[in-house]
Amino acid sequence: MTSRERVLKALNHQQPDRVPLDLGGSLVTGMHVSAVYQLRQALGLDDPGTPVKVVDPFQMLGEIKPDLMDALGVDVVGVVGRTNIFGFPNEGWKDWTTFDGTPVLVPAGFNIDPEPNGDILMYPEGDKSAPPSGRMPKGGWYFDAIVRQPPLDDANLNVEDNLEEFGPYSEADLEHYVAQIEKAYYETDKAIFASLGGTAFGDIAFVPAPHLKYPKGIRDIEEWYISTVIRRDYVYQVFDRQCEIALKNLNKVYQRVGNKIHVAFITGTDFGTQTGTFISPDTYRQLYMPFHKAVNDWVHKNTKWKTFIHSCGAVFPLIELFIEAGFDVLNPVQCSCPGMDPETLKREFGDQIVFWGGGVDTQKTLPFGTPDEVATEVAERIRIFGRGGGFVFNTIHNVQAKSPVGNLLAMYQTLKEYGVSGR
Repeated sequence: MTSRERVLKALNHQQPDRVPLDLGGSLVTGMHVSAVYQLRQALGLDDPGTPVKVVDPFQMLGEIKPDLMDALGVDVVGVVGRTNIFGFPNEGWKDWTTFDGTPVLVPAGFNIDPEPNGDILMYPEGDKSAPPSGRMPKGGWYFDAIVRQPPLDDANLNVEDNLEEFGPYSEADLEHYVAQIEKAYYETDKAIFASLGGTAFGDIAFVPAPHLKYPKGIRDIEEWYISTVIRRDYVYQVFDRQCEIALKNLNKVYQRVGNKIHVAFITGTDFGTQTGTFISPDTYRQLYMPFHKAVNDWVHKNTKWKTFIHSCGAVFPLIELFIEAGFDVLNPVQCSCPGMDPETLKREFGDQIVFWGGGVDTQKTLPFGTPDEVATEVAERIRIFGRGGGFVFNTIHNVQAKSPVGNLLAMYQTLKEYGVSGR
């Protein structure tokens, strides 16, 4: 099978010739730039000291180039928006070095300032005349959003203030998506995974709006979560207007590219914690599900795209509702959490939703286990999730920095050996 055929087979809950692999198809299925560097070195793809591009400055994710895709057998290619989460485009590359000494290339807008304590500050749109919107602690691996909450006046809250980032696509936005999708469709045989943006209702990574110079509305993370309870009518109005804009944007993209997209990233809002759900099923049904269903219904009525939900944590009590809302794919499948037993997930939901992830634990096994422990876990996850299709292999969220390269090699070698027909 071609990569595209293999992924589509799995998405349709049919057994492909081998378990498909995603690496770098989205900003939640990638790899920290330092790990990418080590992996490329171990595979002999680069000379020592050859820098790796940082394609997501917020999480410091590294570029997964075609040669690395070929070496590992990656079946998915990702398409993201014209600008990153800090609001500047990934272009005009320049040299930089991470705290651990990894040589990297960063976009021209990656304009940073060191703090006296060694922390690094990042600026929206790379504009240092605006207040900083991101901070990498000294010795750190990625940026944290800086909350820039203006004073709140409940009597004068304006829904439009929390919608500034969800405006209609510009012609430049559309041209970017079309160019990237057409290139991936005609120049590769891989499945196309498009992150079109604007459909993640309440994704906390975007609430502080690190790309806006002077964000308005409710932008403090704690205040936002509180608002879903005490200002629920306001939040619902934000989601309602956001959904209206998003559906128009999705239609604009579809009119340009049709069914050249195979998987659409709809939401990355986390509804689970390490030990349980973040919200009750009733809250999901009342506040989020109407908008998820509206987006999924539009996609399924008008396109052949499959829809993707990323939600970390112990979300077992919500999976049935995710399916009812129309999602085709669930990620990252955090099997270490209570209720997220792989056998149970596959038995209860394996014929209704595709598991994209769950391949190995990135909190314990991959960074701290031995190669043999990694191989054992990967083989077991392939055996369980790979039966009858409905599985795309990926780690549980992004591969983090300091994951031993021997463990990374063991993971991909095990997938190669055991992924054939999900055996």
